Amino acid sequence: MITAVLIVVLSTVLPLKLYYFLRGKQFGGRIRQEHLERYRQSKHWEGDQFHNLSATTINITAATIPGLLKKQLTGRSQRSPSRPIPILPIHSNWTNQDKLPKFIWYGHSVLLIQLEGVNLLIDPMFGPDASPIAPMAVRRFSEHTLEVIETIPHIDAILLTHDHYDHLDYDSISRLRAKVDTYFVALGVARHLVRWNIPERQITEFDWWDEKRYNGIRLVFTPSRHFSGRGPVDRAKSLWGGWVFQTNEHRIYWGGDGGYDTHFMEVGRRYGPFDWSFMECGQYNEMWHQIHMVPEESVQAAVDAGTKTAIPVHWGAFTLAMHHWQDPIIRFVREARKLDQKICCPHPGQIVTMGDVFSEPWWREYG
Repeated sequence: MITAVLIVVLSTVLPLKLYYFLRGKQFGGRIRQEHLERYRQSKHWEGDQFHNLSATTINITAATIPGLLKKQLTGRSQRSPSRPIPILPIHSNWTNQDKLPKFIWYGHSVLLIQLEGVNLLIDPMFGPDASPIAPMAVRRFSEHTLEVIETIPHIDAILLTHDHYDHLDYDSISRLRAKVDTYFVALGVARHLVRWNIPERQITEFDWWDEKRYNGIRLVFTPSRHFSGRGPVDRAKSLWGGWVFQTNEHRIYWGGDGGYDTHFMEVGRRYGPFDWSFMECGQYNEMWHQIHMVPEESVQAAVDAGTKTAIPVHWGAFTLAMHHWQDPIIRFVREARKLDQKICCPHPGQIVTMGDVFSEPWWREYG
């Protein structure tokens, strides 16, 4: 949330000094009239921005910002691993044509998933800094992660849930460009990719509940309870959400960033039950509880959606909130046991094939 807090500060205190920075590529594409005309066609656009299905607030004000920034920028050693978390190298098992779904989680919300032999990459933020516009870096728990891009296979499609910096990264998109065929993105996110020299013909935008068939996979963009924006003038000017993937034999749900709400049950009713559900679990705080779930809610969301195996994501890579870095996974595991929900908690870089279970507490090795 450091980037979000910084944006509030800049838009409140330094609006005239932002002109120079807004011209930088890291901010992405500026909103033009033709963009607004497209967004206004969505039933989820009201007034001058997109809205959640339920009323949603963030309890951050000008009065709370100084204390919040102090908490975020101090005591960080207690919220990071004692040593870097290595990304396990990819190996030949990824290319086996056994038709079983498989995935690799790279920390936070970066997921490489293979269905029907099709390689899909979700929210490929491999960069070292989750807050590249801030005066102080939010360093990744793993080193040299941009170099991981050179080791991953050809990508049939990148899927983007929303445009926050910890999910959409200029350097990562630039390095990936040569090995990606197409991009499926939340409505409003295309303007960033076009600014970064991705051809428009390769990009398809999705509103909530939009569907598309792609290489034998049914793709659905689903609602979440969150927000968007990369600067002080584009808050909620693009959509946010999750993804459903269906084949003849398997159903998978990527919940996306956001607070707990009834949409998890609705997604399960429409498209479940799911073999795998990837649920946001991390970067929470009472001040922004409506846009990020606590771990107990993450498990309940998986249960609501009708999930066989739940996988926690959005943790294990960055310090974006004030909790201990292991707090999300400890609470997630505990709640899953309480609710008898099967889970899978792989080490970053580990290949998981449908039916595998990785729940060894690897995180304990890193303090």
